[in-house]
Amino acid sequence: MTKRVFVTRRFPGPGLSMLKGTCDVDLWPSDLPPTRAELLAKVDRIDGLLCLLTDTIDAEMLDAAGPQLRVISNYAVGFDNIDVALATARGIPVGNTPGVLTEATADFAFSLLMAAARRLGEGIDFARAGKWQTWSPGLLLGGDVHGATLGILGMGRIGQAMARRARGFEMQVLYCDPSHTRETIEGARSVAFKELLEQSDYLSVHTPLNAQTHHLFDGNAFQAMKSTAVLINTARGPIVDHGALHGALEAGQIAYAALDVTEPEPLPPTHPLFSLENCLILPHLGSATNTTRAKMGIMACENLLAGLQGNRLPNCVNPQLYDM
Repeated sequence: MTKRVFVTRRFPGPGLSMLKGTCDVDLWPSDLPPTRAELLAKVDRIDGLLCLLTDTIDAEMLDAAGPQLRVISNYAVGFDNIDVALATARGIPVGNTPGVLTEATADFAFSLLMAAARRLGEGIDFARAGKWQTWSPGLLLGGDVHGATLGILGMGRIGQAMARRARGFEMQVLYCDPSHTRETIEGARSVAFKELLEQSDYLSVHTPLNAQTHHLFDGNAFQAMKSTAVLINTARGPIVDHGALHGALEAGQIAYAALDVTEPEPLPPTHPLFSLENCLILPHLGSATNTTRAKMGIMACENLLAGLQGNRLPNCVNPQLYDM
């Protein structure tokens, strides 16, 4: 019997063509994600699910799918949108797409660092508004990147790639890894979170979202940071308390923030952070290159097909299933 799968969004590259002729594919046609009600209806009696980080896969969703669900493949490296513990308890392998987006995301994070340091967003707005009348010695002065101290929260693949880029600018690199799984990183010094806050000129967030990191950057964290510090977040929006961030930016507790991820996503255009000149907000573009998104699609489909065939997922976030 042909396996039924639901794919919650179209994505670039040849990945989806891998599924043709192999399974019965129900592909969501819109650029916007399915609503909760639509998703619950679509997963009914499917054998496989290929979802995005915008899709919350919890007990209600797994119940709606039914006991025949054999695999969940997430088109993302992060998987905080999925109740992995529950999927594991039900014997469902969960796949993700690690590694392939490391360099693209690190490129983007460093781009945000540079843009914030040199106030590029403000400069573009200034020129477009017709305010540029002459060269001025004091116009839109920013911070130095070369020789500054970069703090990295989360020293996984992307954090390490960020450190490599920083060394090209002769930056001092500090890092704190909440998972406590990282050994010594060449050219970087491991510090406690408090010291990371106090010493960083630029602080780039690359840690997963979990109970320990949710709103880790709160009012107390911003009070500990330098008044000249820049916060860059390309990980997950809820790691930063946006209310506390707005207060810190407005009060001058920190100098600038550059966010590629927000809470919620999308961030409503009426949100107070959009009113601040010292806050640069992008629509989650960290892995947005043609090559990276295509490779993510291939990996997601490989995970899906492996699970449907009863084989080990090439990239599985709950591999303990195979030892049970």
